Amino acid sequence: MSDHTIKVNIANRPYRLKIQSEEEEEMIRKSAEHIDKLINEYSGNFHYNDFQDLLAMISLQLANNSLSLQKQIDYRDNEMNSHLQEIDEFISSKIS
Repeated sequence: MSDHTIKVNIANRPYRLKIQSEEEEEMIRKSAEHIDKLINEYSGNFHYNDFQDLLAMISLQLANNSLSLQKQIDYRDNEMNSHLQEIDEFISSKIS
């Protein structure tokens, strides 16, 4: 699939995006739906002065989630590398 443009709605505003694949389109559409879901949740549960407040809080939540997931990935990668190094050292000691 070559580059093509799709339209997604976020907070009742249309946005045109250029995408490269069907997989990317699916992720973009799911992301837009997720943002709209969060907007509805936040607007019903929290007091806000304007829409910018909602978007700021949602941005903060999504950034926090992203950083938390990255921290988990980094930890798991480090643990896996440590275990692989131990296995490599064990095998090397048995071969020598």
